[in-house]
Amino acid sequence: MSESLTPSAVGSGDDATGSPTVDDAAADDSATDDGAAETATDGEDGTGDAYTFEDVSVVMGTYNEEAAIGTVLSDVERVTDGRAEVVCVDGSSDRTPEIAREHGARVIEQEPQGYGVAVREAILAPDRPIVVTADCDDTYPMEALPEFLEAINAGADVVSGDRLYHGASAMPAFNRLGNHAFAAIASLLMAERVHDTTTGMRAYRREVVEDIAWTENTGLSAELLIRPLMRGYDVRERPIDYAERLGETKLDPIEGGAAIAKSIVTVCLEERLRRL
Repeated sequence: MSESLTPSAVGSGDDATGSPTVDDAAADDSATDDGAAETATDGEDGTGDAYTFEDVSVVMGTYNEEAAIGTVLSDVERVTDGRAEVVCVDGSSDRTPEIAREHGARVIEQEPQGYGVAVREAILAPDRPIVVTADCDDTYPMEALPEFLEAINAGADVVSGDRLYHGASAMPAFNRLGNHAFAAIASLLMAERVHDTTTGMRAYRREVVEDIAWTENTGLSAELLIRPLMRGYDVRERPIDYAERLGETKLDPIEGGAAIAKSIVTVCLEERLRRL
């Protein structure tokens, strides 16, 4: 069980310098930006009731993760009492889809086309009102799911797991440095402070994922944060623990890092032009 999560500076008003934070920006922009959809607030699902795990779909792209997928899905089942739906978009050549089905997951088979293609399919496939993305390598704490759902019920449109808040010591040093750099670039281009642009664990109201046209592949995780934020949605970051992955990574750190940096610049510029 991970330790109790607390809001990072980005989700608690002003940052240490007194500059506007993500939550402030969302509140200011949402009143004027017609790109932000009308979303339910105060935990309402249209009937006045708070969302529960029966309203949640946990989705992930999977590719040859037989070493970890069973553990991840068992954790989801345990934390949500089996009430959350799990959707895997899979392009594996190993036993990953078989194991996922054994754990009750819905598996959508797809030819391998990259991270973003799989995750985009995964987030659009379910029809439950809350979509949570996660990686299938056991790096993310499913114990954070209740707090993510609580934040959605408190009015957030997007809740993003900040892996770097606690140091992410299990992450390779080069990757950790790169992720800090990605956050710095995005913060500069958006003029809004974000702490972890490439985390794979986020919760979204369905309106957000349906109302925005997602274009990136390797850089989709950054795009999934940047576009909602720059369109005035209520985006909140929450610290999460980050564990050492099970199985081997599929992403080349140099080639993948360059693609992510390019995506961040492209998406930020597109969103700025959209405001003109």
